[in-house]
Amino acid sequence: MRTTKTIKIIATDKQEIRKQLVLHFLKEKPGEGKGELCSHYIYFVEELQDGNRVFLKRPAVLNKGFDFTVHIENQNFGKNRSTTMPSHKVILHDLAKKKKENPKQYKIVDGLIDDYFECRELDMDVVKKLKFKKGYPIETILKAIKWLFIEQDVTYWNWTGRNMLYDAICDNV
Repeated sequence: MRTTKTIKIIATDKQEIRKQLVLHFLKEKPGEGKGELCSHYIYFVEELQDGNRVFLKRPAVLNKGFDFTVHIENQNFGKNRSTTMPSHKVILHDLAKKKKENPKQYKIVDGLIDDYFECRELDMDVVKKLKFKKGYPIETILKAIKWLFIEQDVTYWNWTGRNMLYDAICDNV
């Protein structure tokens, strides 16, 4: 059984973001077994300026309870296979290309990542002004980072949460 929903999370701290998202997950109907008998959910959580959407899929392969995967419509983040799911490695590589291409603009990107880390929404007018020729569209990368931060806050609830990806960005880009 596959169910598709559109949800909106409005919060300014990671505890409230996590709470609102998990409350949506708690409304899911349980599955009745494995494979096709498992309940599957897709949650559309954001629309990008190009019309593509960010969506979450549940359950994820690792099946850790409230686990989910982050996807971006019509983007291929795979090298050897097609996938709409951005990995940390792909994001780090893309950010490094952008930093090398235009260090001055990248400083703005760095600040925007800090904003998402601190659970602040971005000024999309600032994002629109950023022009990188290499890699994925900057809005796509930033929204992927936002939702991967949230995914880590849920998956690593009592541990490091979003700090894992944030530290990797700070240390490697």
